Amino acid sequence: MRHHVCATIPSVPPPDQQHLQDLAWLRRVRDRIDREYDQPLDVEALARGAHMSAGHLSRQFKAAYGESPYSYLMTRRIERAMALLRRGDLTVTEVCFAVGCQSLGTFSTRFTELVGVPPSQYRKDNEQRDTDGIPACVAKQVTRPIRNREAPAPTRA
Repeated sequence: MRHHVCATIPSVPPPDQQHLQDLAWLRRVRDRIDREYDQPLDVEALARGAHMSAGHLSRQFKAAYGESPYSYLMTRRIERAMALLRRGDLTVTEVCFAVGCQSLGTFSTRFTELVGVPPSQYRKDNEQRDTDGIPACVAKQVTRPIRNREAPAPTRA
């Protein structure tokens, strides 16, 4: 007579219902940022819409997406600003307000941190750069700002 020994495999506990609900709300928050990046959004307003406190939203969002809601929002705004600056028909100030930033100083600082050059320099450098004829998905990848870390400091000659 043969006896089979069944090894017990430790089971991973299923995610609780609250965790699944939080993930659904986090996705809605991220989608709202993607849609409404040019609107006045703040963490408190996003948290109210997700039925969470601002602190809980920030912690959960960072755990899920690797950056805070504010950082994600600013990255979206800078990505859009880069596209508008490449077009060349708007001033830096017009671009700043078009993407939802309220302060030119904050916009310029964050743009420089993510892209590595100030917006005015980016605009000037990209007047000669032609992305026409490149598929939009490729142009977006090539011109995407650096996320979750600052751009390398420019070297001085």
